[in-house]
Amino acid sequence: MENFVVSARKYRPADFKSVVGQQHITTTLQNAIKNNHLAQAFLFCGPRGVGKTTCARILAKTINCENVTNNEACGKCDSCVSFQNNASFNIYELDAASNNSVDDIRNLVDQVRYAPQKGQYKVYIIDEVHMLSTAAFNAFLKTLEEPPKYAIFILATTEKHKIIPTILSRCQIFDFNRIQIKHIAEHLREIAEKEKVDYEDEALRLIATKADGALRDALSIFDLIVTYSAGKKVTYKETIENLNILDYDYYFKVVDALLAEDLSATLLIFDEILKKGFDGHNFIVGLSEHFRDLLVVKDEATVELLQVSESAKERYILQTQKSSVSFLLSALNMANQCDIHYKASKNQRLHVELALMKMAKLPQAFRLATLSNAEAKKKA
Repeated sequence: MENFVVSARKYRPADFKSVVGQQHITTTLQNAIKNNHLAQAFLFCGPRGVGKTTCARILAKTINCENVTNNEACGKCDSCVSFQNNASFNIYELDAASNNSVDDIRNLVDQVRYAPQKGQYKVYIIDEVHMLSTAAFNAFLKTLEEPPKYAIFILATTEKHKIIPTILSRCQIFDFNRIQIKHIAEHLREIAEKEKVDYEDEALRLIATKADGALRDALSIFDLIVTYSAGKKVTYKETIENLNILDYDYYFKVVDALLAEDLSATLLIFDEILKKGFDGHNFIVGLSEHFRDLLVVKDEATVELLQVSESAKERYILQTQKSSVSFLLSALNMANQCDIHYKASKNQRLHVELALMKMAKLPQAFRLATLSNAEAKKKA
């Protein structure tokens, strides 16, 4: 039986052009290699799962490659092969989360004294560097400021604010972005095609949204859904069931009922949602996001902010045509207030129901306000 390799490892980028959503970083690093402007200390900052350690490894591999072509490692020379087999003596990785003492850093500093036996650079990748103790940081300062010409340090962290200023001032800092939903969805599509797994675009987009900008999280979720479907097809229905996400179809139904001033239907839909095991707080947060999306679709200039499939976008456009901006803003404000005070409420179900009742009366309130204004103008 062949060992299963998770997608995050199997499809980990091996060169700069394969890195997803960090072109500003990869272009700068490639230009530094091309022009021989490599700093001796880099600090890679950003959220989890966006490619910090991956870019550090690619940089380490490329600068030691014997046949660099177009600022990319060849992947075939002895240096590249040894790197790919985790047998390179020129690249050291240290996990600062578990090696955060002064002694660990002193051992590292001792290693730096020895020049590489083969290759041009010795690269030290220190992951989760913010976990180092203050004493360890201080022990590292002198070496970081004046390392031997063959030594390059790449520090990676998710919490830049925890790193002392004296370390920051000695590093060239790169800020990694959260990866956009469309880029994650495109990457998942490529992997699904390579793995010969059928998929629905809506399901991949939902996985990308759930990952919250972290590609590694998206790949983990993708593996989970593929396993659940026995590798047959990644469907939207199975994805929402597995991730315990409320189908956006419910939000369309709720807003339709609110616009029709059908209080009974609104409460019955909410009851159905609760019976399916969903939390009232998650529902009201999702409803707030739905109102926001409807407002975004109101203006053609902001439609591109809506990151959903084309079929879903058509539904948003259709529903927003039935809604006034006043209704959407007022309903969004009510949903937001309900969200803020939800945890403090003694009767949380009633708290959400009261908000829905108020929203259902908004169209009537606007009509009365319009009539009142019209009558006032006539008298004037």
